[in-house]
Amino acid sequence: MRRRHRSARRHLSASQQRLHAQAVRRCFLASPLAWRSQRIAAYLSVDGEVNLRPLLDGLARMGKLLALPVIERSLQLGEREGPSPRMKELQLGEREGPSPRMKELQPGEREGPTPRRNSNRMSFFVHRLEAPLTRNRFGIEEPPLGAPWINTRALDLVLAPLVAFDDQGNRLGMGGGFYDRHFGNLPQCLRPLLVGVAHEVQCADALPAAPWDVPLDGILTEAGWRSFSPRMGF
Repeated sequence: MRRRHRSARRHLSASQQRLHAQAVRRCFLASPLAWRSQRIAAYLSVDGEVNLRPLLDGLARMGKLLALPVIERSLQLGEREGPSPRMKELQLGEREGPSPRMKELQPGEREGPTPRRNSNRMSFFVHRLEAPLTRNRFGIEEPPLGAPWINTRALDLVLAPLVAFDDQGNRLGMGGGFYDRHFGNLPQCLRPLLVGVAHEVQCADALPAAPWDVPLDGILTEAGWRSFSPRMGF
């Protein structure tokens, strides 16, 4: 099933891809989520996914704090963890601003909860449009080591890629289970809104749902919105 739906989005022409990206941008910026959400996590497209760069540009102009997922990797023997300064977590309720500040650790000061990038988990890091990016082992662009980490509970909204979705809010991912593991570890009352972004051709009649799958609150395609949760507000 993954292969079939991935093939569908790959067969869209370049002009269709551009039109879909612009339609998604217009739909999102015209929605209540555009002004309600201050801290927004998104993704950078690969393999025919909806291109969110036009939307991210619009959100940055509105002064939103943006974040991207980082798939934490296993450090190789002899590889250094990364540069100083160490990162300060952005806590819920802290002023967002365009440049979250980082601090140097003082002698004897504990590092705190900032996650190490040495496992097969996912975390979110602040993304600035002008900042350089690195590629992870899947070839996906993400913030480099040294970018500020943001607590998932401090996010208002997460825009997630997918392979397929259905009208019950089920999401079929790439098979790594990163989103389900990450959000499944949070109580629902502490989760940000989880909205899938897709092409309309990725809609399936029905997808199997396992007990550990985290359902979507909504879907956004070039055809508009689907809402599955009262938390969406529309």
